[in-house]
Amino acid sequence: MEDTSARSAVEKMQRYIDEHRHEPISLKQLADVSGYSMYHASHLFKQETGMAPFEYIRKQRLVASAYALRKRDKRIIDIAFDHQFASHEGYTRAFSKAFGINPLRFANYPQSQDWLISYHTIHHPQSQMEVKKMTQNTAILFTQIVERPKRKLILKRAKHASDYFSYCEEVGCALSGQSKPWEILAQIKEALNEPAGCWLPKQMIKEDTGEYVHAVEVPYDYAGAIPDGFEIIDLEPCKMLVFQGEPYEDEHYDEAIGALWERIEMFNPEVYGYEYDYAIASRMQLEPQGWRGYIELYPVRKII
Repeated sequence: MEDTSARSAVEKMQRYIDEHRHEPISLKQLADVSGYSMYHASHLFKQETGMAPFEYIRKQRLVASAYALRKRDKRIIDIAFDHQFASHEGYTRAFSKAFGINPLRFANYPQSQDWLISYHTIHHPQSQMEVKKMTQNTAILFTQIVERPKRKLILKRAKHASDYFSYCEEVGCALSGQSKPWEILAQIKEALNEPAGCWLPKQMIKEDTGEYVHAVEVPYDYAGAIPDGFEIIDLEPCKMLVFQGEPYEDEHYDEAIGALWERIEMFNPEVYGYEYDYAIASRMQLEPQGWRGYIELYPVRKII
């Protein structure tokens, strides 16, 4: 009963923070919402979340500010003030320390719906015990469910490829180090997201071709050119579970990928009411970028 009361109190404080993150928030306000003393409220909050209230508030504000930067309809200084940072310099330092990239570079980085921002998890486990079971001896993992509309996929097949390296061996590499198809796909202005490596569902694999391709999603009504040697296929609406690892040094990308794969193996989507469904869409991997962490997407469906 006490654990349930503690979780309820912390959830009330988190809701208050979400609703008032653009305003000054005091520990007394959180304590009043929780129904406990300031000391006990702070203790319960850290016990349940692993963070002190003001650390949590700061991180939530940074995450919210990052989404605001993506809209590009306000100056960075205004976004900083909106999220209770006292100066441009202080905000830039805090943002850069949290995400490994400064606000201006982040705002100008090519938009994609497929990756998250560190510190953010859309679904929260039911208890700290559940967190411990799912994170023991692994890297930190961030997750989110994203909706995919009806769309099309422009892709370049290979004959035998089953992963990135065998694919590049077949189709060749560009000067950037990416595959030649990737370089071409990155030039499609109408793309919904950045190019990705895809492990195709069985029904999408043609005879005498491999399961792994490089591809990019475009709107369902896409009427642009299809590059020579590429093809376009229809994709139905679906949900994708995004896995994002911690930021890492670029030279250690292989360790970061391995750590995320280990973490994904231990992850149980049923905790959140979903199950993997590899028949509806491709499993996808985005370009490893150290500042944002390694990212993969898995197709899922809601458990009825």
